Amino acid sequence: MRTTMRTTALVAGALGAIGATAGAQDLAGRVRAAGDGTVRLSFAADEGVCGNGRGNISIRREGRTGQVRQADGEWSDECEPGPVRVALDVSRGRVTAVRAYVGGEWRGRAAADLGEVPAGEATAYLLTLVESGPRAVAKEAVFPAIIAEGPEPWERLLAIAKDETRPQEVRSSAVFWVGQGAADAATAGLQELVDADGDREVREAAIFAISQRPKDESVPALIRIARTQRDPRLRRTAVFWLGQSRDPRALAYFEDVLFGK
Repeated sequence: MRTTMRTTALVAGALGAIGATAGAQDLAGRVRAAGDGTVRLSFAADEGVCGNGRGNISIRREGRTGQVRQADGEWSDECEPGPVRVALDVSRGRVTAVRAYVGGEWRGRAAADLGEVPAGEATAYLLTLVESGPRAVAKEAVFPAIIAEGPEPWERLLAIAKDETRPQEVRSSAVFWVGQGAADAATAGLQELVDADGDREVREAAIFAISQRPKDESVPALIRIARTQRDPRLRRTAVFWLGQSRDPRALAYFEDVLFGK
């Protein structure tokens, strides 16, 4: 979200990533040391993220509007801009469940409350759960990592999407969020995922993620997939999303296919 081509910024970003990784290791140690039970932590939400502290979490940033959980159409709570609150169920030093909220306040007791932690460290730690945790934990850890303050971790999410050792649901979730929030370079990464041999459902999720990108990125990419993809099902998926785009370039492609013009 906050990227630059300046060398100084790249160096600072690299140093920040190293610091976040070290912080994630420290945070993992603190979670393990808390013992069995529920461990709570909180961190700053990214700009445009808000919630009501229960289940309604909205994302409105950089021209993208999406509600992860929608309120009733006639009524909704006030949307608080953070913090992100994460509850981790821990058993024998391993995380067994992840729950995320935005806004509100904690109620009741927990085995430990780690308080507010740096958002970058929280993101790095949550992504380690996505990369190596059991299916249910990994799937639920993706979302709070995405809505933390700071740059979107699309490179790690793409790596997760390509990792055939991870559960299909986890890979598809990573693909979805890359398509929703990544920079322009992500489209190339998603196309690479479509072209690679592997799980068909994950590749279909990548095509959907491409379709959610801005039209100047998505339409040419979908046309290329429709023209060159060998798998008929993936071609049909690309053609379907082209039809949903209502873009003149998509209509020109259909005309060419149907009438050879």
